[in-house]
Amino acid sequence: MEQVKTPWYSSYDGVREHLEYPDCSLYMLLEKSAKKRPKLTAYNYFGKCATYSELIDQIDAAAKAFLEIGVKPGEKVSICMPNTPEALISFYALNKIGAVANMIHPLSAQNEIKYYVNLTKSRFIVTIDLALDKINHIAKDTSLEKIIQVSVADSMPVAISVGYYVKKGRKIHNEKCDIAIKWSDFIKEGRKNSSNTLFKPDKNDTAVILYSGGTSGFPKGIELTNLNFNALAMQGLEICHTIGEGDKILSIMPVFHGFGLGICIHTALYMGGVCIILPQFNANDFDKLLTRYKPNIIAGVPSLFEVMLKNKRMEGVDLSFLRCVISGGDSLSESLKLKVDKFLKDHGAKVEVREGYGLTECVTGSCMIPHNKYKGGSIGIPYPDTYYKIINSDTLEELPYNQDGEIVLSGPTVMKGYLDEPVETAETLKVHKDGRIWLHTGDLGCMDEDGFLYFKQRIKRMIISSGYNVYPQYVENVIDSVPEVLLSCVIGIDHPLKVQVAKAFIVLRDGVEPTDEIREKIKKACEENLAKYSWPFEYEFRKELPKTLVGKVAFKVLMDEEKAKKENK
Repeated sequence: MEQVKTPWYSSYDGVREHLEYPDCSLYMLLEKSAKKRPKLTAYNYFGKCATYSELIDQIDAAAKAFLEIGVKPGEKVSICMPNTPEALISFYALNKIGAVANMIHPLSAQNEIKYYVNLTKSRFIVTIDLALDKINHIAKDTSLEKIIQVSVADSMPVAISVGYYVKKGRKIHNEKCDIAIKWSDFIKEGRKNSSNTLFKPDKNDTAVILYSGGTSGFPKGIELTNLNFNALAMQGLEICHTIGEGDKILSIMPVFHGFGLGICIHTALYMGGVCIILPQFNANDFDKLLTRYKPNIIAGVPSLFEVMLKNKRMEGVDLSFLRCVISGGDSLSESLKLKVDKFLKDHGAKVEVREGYGLTECVTGSCMIPHNKYKGGSIGIPYPDTYYKIINSDTLEELPYNQDGEIVLSGPTVMKGYLDEPVETAETLKVHKDGRIWLHTGDLGCMDEDGFLYFKQRIKRMIISSGYNVYPQYVENVIDSVPEVLLSCVIGIDHPLKVQVAKAFIVLRDGVEPTDEIREKIKKACEENLAKYSWPFEYEFRKELPKTLVGKVAFKVLMDEEKAKKENK
């Protein structure tokens, strides 16, 4: 049985199954887009805008500056930045000259930054001033020669930058750093360079290094190519074909994350959209962002939509300007989707939230719920030229429809490999009997006869209780279906007889108190919808759940807390 994508695909949304991908760099794809629409706005940063033509000029100036300080083709340069124009400009400028952008979270711990810099042997780093001291402290233990210092205020309109300085900027007191240069001086130095900045790489050359979530030890560096990003942009626009030139996207997902860089920046600029760039997302200001910018596209993790539901100032806000709402980066429970869809409808939007699925090893999303068909619990159908199948991890044999196994995928967005990790790469990228390279996701799921995929959970999250498999994702879906529940997270905790049992951490909706009555209502839902061995052994109410730096529920933090409690008894 051939379980990969077949002709049913085109019956949804009229999406093409196959696309033609250009043999060019990320920058060259952006340049083609800019030539079509030079006077359209490319980005908006606190009201200060740049056209596509101006963005290309800014990238060229930065490319010359990188050449002037000695950056060479193939060299890895670190970008440790939140979402600012300088982060975008640096990213494309490095790509233009054939260098590799090593994307680092600016809130990373000092030793983490040292690890990322040393892994890539970076001589240069572009960083926000808030992270300057951390980088200065580790510079002597790395190959760093120059730090290019940026402030979030550098590209703000004058009035807003003054306000930023009064409120926050004047509180930043960095130590003296002999190898630091301010962004404005860096660009000024670049004007000395008159050489041609365009490098024409192979489409399969590494363009970007992003990092995995890291389940043990330090995260792995994921090598992503020009083709990976360009294919994603073209596929994303194809499967979201109701959007296009001039549409505004709220670019709040970070640029050091595949979702933020791949969808909210590169895909948006490829289609001629307007990136509304924000260096920091404040949940309390979400209503202001929507009413001020009226974005046509919102792409975010489920926690973003939880914020939207909880924001009392959203009452009466007209959201009819929304044309596409995408959830990715973490699992969106069916019940949360229904709550968000109702919220959107009640606020005048004619769209529903569309869930996508993917992982950084294929940049970001590689399948999505079609615009014209939703199946409860499904994560959708594959992007063009992307193939999925469900296998037995031990034998690599395909499993029948509707049977759970490991999700594997193949297509043009699949990574080149893990940087300097040949063993890990070989365990994740495997050539099957069909001759294709398949990315083994480590996720459990199934596929139905219509080609719709269903994600169950990370295989490593599975709880084994008295020999039975308990799937936290499934338990969470049942708990989240209770109207008073906003979200939940289920983990396995030790048990003297059953080895492990499930424990549920629950956040209730605003205004709902964690009473015995609510607890019993949740327990009843579990008892009516789950096998007895799957019932949570404990229920704990929380005001909020811990989140990773990109907004996913940090279930590992909860596991560590439980482990620490046990050790302290």
